[in-house]
This record gives sequence, structure tokens and C-alpha cells, in this order.
Amino acid sequence: MEPAFYRGDILFLTNPVNEQYVVGDITVYQVPGTEIPIVHRVIETRTSSNASQLLLTKGDNNHADDIALYAKGMQWVEREHVVGKVRGFLPYVGYLTIALNDFPQLKYALLGGLGLLMLVQRE
Repeated sequence: MEPAFYRGDILFLTNPVNEQYVVGDITVYQVPGTEIPIVHRVIETRTSSNASQLLLTKGDNNHADDIALYAKGMQWVEREHVVGKVRGFLPYVGYLTIALNDFPQLKYALLGGLGLLMLVQRE
């Protein structure tokens, strides 16, 4: 979702049940069958036949909408797939968890160092 958010930013989300999404809202949604949620902006909304809200999304850096990212046969993101609306963010704070997940040796070195400190520290 660059340039609005970058990898490593921590997002704060809300998902009130009866709040309608409007064009321009930044949403986090998860397509059925995928593990990673997607953060993109709403570019169009519609109401389905059963009165639930449907959303069409697009990334700020993308030239086309997200229909190609949706599950096969989906033309819209349904409200049940939306994780939440972005209300705020903390830049760069998430890099620690990214580093620990991308480099497991770093995680083990950090845990080993903390364990060693516990054994050596005397109070």
C-alpha cells in the first residue's frame, strides 16, 4: 500500500458491525483460501441483493483494481472478508518481528543471549 504504508508499519484497525465503508477508506481484507491479508483502498461500493455491502479495492501503486487478486469467481470483496478499516499506524515498529521471522538465527541468538543474561545476572 505504498506510499501510504510501508512494510514494517503497524496498522490499527476497527471493524464496527454497522458502519458502512466509503470510497477512499483503506481496508484490510482476506480472500478465502489465502493466508496473507491485503491492505488496499476502496474505489467503489455497492449493495448486494441481501443488503450487505460489497467493495471493489485497489492498491495505491497498482494500475488496475483487485479483481485479479480475489478468489475465482469473485468480482467484489464481501463484508465478511473485511478484517477492518485502518484508523492509524506506527511506522517502522514492525521491523523487529519481520527480522525475527525472516532470520530465525537472529531469534535464537536473541533468546540465547537473554537466557545467558538470566544465568549470569545476580541480584
